[in-house]
Amino acid sequence: MVKLKNNSILIKHFVLLLTFLLFSCGKQNYYTTKIEGSKIGITEKITSDPKIDAYLKPYREHIDQDLKTVLAYCPETLDKSKGEFQTAIGCFLADITLNKSNAVFQKRENKTIDFCILNHGGIRSILPKGDVTARTAYEIMPFENSAIVVELKGEQVLELCQYFIREKKPHPLSGIQLTIDKTNTPKNITIQSVPLDLNKTYYVVTSDYLSNGGDNMDFFKKGIKKYDIEYKLRNILIDYFKDVDTIQVNNSIRVTKEQ
Repeated sequence: MVKLKNNSILIKHFVLLLTFLLFSCGKQNYYTTKIEGSKIGITEKITSDPKIDAYLKPYREHIDQDLKTVLAYCPETLDKSKGEFQTAIGCFLADITLNKSNAVFQKRENKTIDFCILNHGGIRSILPKGDVTARTAYEIMPFENSAIVVELKGEQVLELCQYFIREKKPHPLSGIQLTIDKTNTPKNITIQSVPLDLNKTYYVVTSDYLSNGGDNMDFFKKGIKKYDIEYKLRNILIDYFKDVDTIQVNNSIRVTKEQ
């Protein structure tokens, strides 16, 4: 009986030891406790591989040829820096975005886009006088933004107009007009020449960036529905260039201010 008891104690100790070893040999969890960084200066010029250059050359030349092919002619330089409430290039971009997007939207949804708003900061270059190429479009709109149609209530359209006045930037507009009164309040708001109806909904085309509230356009977050028409703003610009011989700019007044 004594031997049996001793054996039992030994077995218990062995089980405890084995359990401890199993847990201690299990998977370890590691945690980051410190991150260090330093600048590494570029002291040597890396020479390209002639074989790689030779392989890429035809592709590079093909792309360059596509980008420099003349698509249209611009009779005057369009610059976003000239204009308090609207600019020639802003009106141009908003107009073609509205027209090109509307053609797609009507076919897909059997609905009509009411107006367009883009952001002044999204215009990254001038549209120079002279020959216009696809490279011109990439310089004006280097980002991969797409056209998005947002269904907004009339109340949010009013917020849009209040935002426009508050920002004091010539954000591109098309299809909508407004007057800024002496108290910096929007009035005489019309959409496609019809007075704004707060109880109505409107279809507004903009960029995917703005449709998500970019540039503090939070009114888009209150949209009823969004439609991605899968049309990049840059491609809208390129398609317009291909469609015309000479670029036409509509400088009709979109925003006026009472004196």
